[in-house]
Amino acid sequence: MPNNITKYFLKCRDVYDGAMPKSMDNKGLSVDNMSSTVSINADLNTASTLKLAENDVIQRNKLNEALGKSDTELYIPSEYRDKSLGTPDSGALLHLLKSSLGSGILAMPMAFKNGGLVFGIIGSILTGLLCTHCVHLLVYCSQVLSVRTKKPSLGFAETAEVAFQTGPPKYKNWASFAREFVHASLFATYYFGNTVYVVFMAQSFQQVIENIYELDLNIRLYILALAVPLVPLGIIRTLKVLVPFSAIATAFIMFGLSITLYYTFVDLPSIETREYIASPAKWPLFFSTVLFAMEGIGTVLPIENSMLNPHHFLGCPGVLNIAMTVVVALYASVGFCGYLKYGEDTLGSITLNLGTTKLAELVKVLVALSILFTYGLQFTVPSEIVWKKLSSKVSEKHQEKGYYIMRGLMIMGTIIIAIIIPELGPFISLVGSVCFSILGLFCPVVVETITRYEDGFGYMRWRLWKNILITILAAFALVSGSYASIIDIIAAYQ
Repeated sequence: MPNNITKYFLKCRDVYDGAMPKSMDNKGLSVDNMSSTVSINADLNTASTLKLAENDVIQRNKLNEALGKSDTELYIPSEYRDKSLGTPDSGALLHLLKSSLGSGILAMPMAFKNGGLVFGIIGSILTGLLCTHCVHLLVYCSQVLSVRTKKPSLGFAETAEVAFQTGPPKYKNWASFAREFVHASLFATYYFGNTVYVVFMAQSFQQVIENIYELDLNIRLYILALAVPLVPLGIIRTLKVLVPFSAIATAFIMFGLSITLYYTFVDLPSIETREYIASPAKWPLFFSTVLFAMEGIGTVLPIENSMLNPHHFLGCPGVLNIAMTVVVALYASVGFCGYLKYGEDTLGSITLNLGTTKLAELVKVLVALSILFTYGLQFTVPSEIVWKKLSSKVSEKHQEKGYYIMRGLMIMGTIIIAIIIPELGPFISLVGSVCFSILGLFCPVVVETITRYEDGFGYMRWRLWKNILITILAAFALVSGSYASIIDIIAAYQ
């Protein structure tokens, strides 16, 4: 087994700092000319050995003591995964970028409108670091818990459940609740995220149609009309059928983003014409919108679990760090230039500010169609969560019919919610503050706290204090962001 894999999973057991040998060459752990061994047992009788240096017997004993074993039998999860269709590092990087670089980037100028130019840059970087750190925590805990339970991979909800199952005895009864809480958070995040996309599509089509035909119809009529294409597209269950739609959607969104960036980055006014730091009352809206735009934690574990070399996902530079650096840089640039270009006239999606030229109208239609064509794919997560709860209550004869009825009703639910709240900007902030603060910030730090509970939190329990601080930030985003968003929604109705 490669030395770097062994070294990595020893680190996942929280014993790297205190128990690994101090004498290493520049390649990591040497396996030549060493006398004492640490056995790494794979349950399929395919063992490999890692040899420690002769003068590191004490360190080896510390390692054994930390793990509570006479020899360190470590289970390497990636060795038991099906790698026939494994994703290389480059593919995992592209998947991460694709999952993060979506329509959320179009809301970044509105975020800067609520933050200001200087505050927006600093806030975007800090929020990006926070989101990246929480993803690190989730993936790290998933890997550690896979080793503990000898399972090849764990999903988000499974990671939360196993953390409590293998954690302190007094918290084991919370395992089922933790699993269901994550399921509920995933459902809310993706379901209401799809509802936001319904409002975005309706506003885009409204602008184009009313400019061409000089109509003046209520936005709710456009939302209701979207039910006609959304229901047949949204109930498609077979992902293979959705592949052509995803391919077309990718082409549309890439073209639309390219033209949008061109409009955004040219003919920029002086930065002195815009606010550097907005009113503190608007900061919660900024933070909530950036969370909505950047957060993609729901797709992270499936990507990591599919990698040929999952130990390359974390670390420095690591696939995750590279992807998030690109995401934060691009999002901050678009937000800065978009707000600089349109100022206080900036709308919920920057495409809505492009004007009424034929090219601008084409961009609005293509971006809206790209979201329409991927609606069914995005809808898979919430629909499968609900179906797992309902399928046992439906007779075998009516399983397929029941599934499609359920999915159709859920789609109509997004239409109804969008009709109730047809304001894109405040709706994005509301979903970001409620859903992403819970799923993207709160859940990972709780999982890490329980996972590390019995092994300790480091010097002066710094990890515990850090997690408490992130929990406070998540609560602040939840309360303040929700309050500010609801106030804006009420104002829109008035």
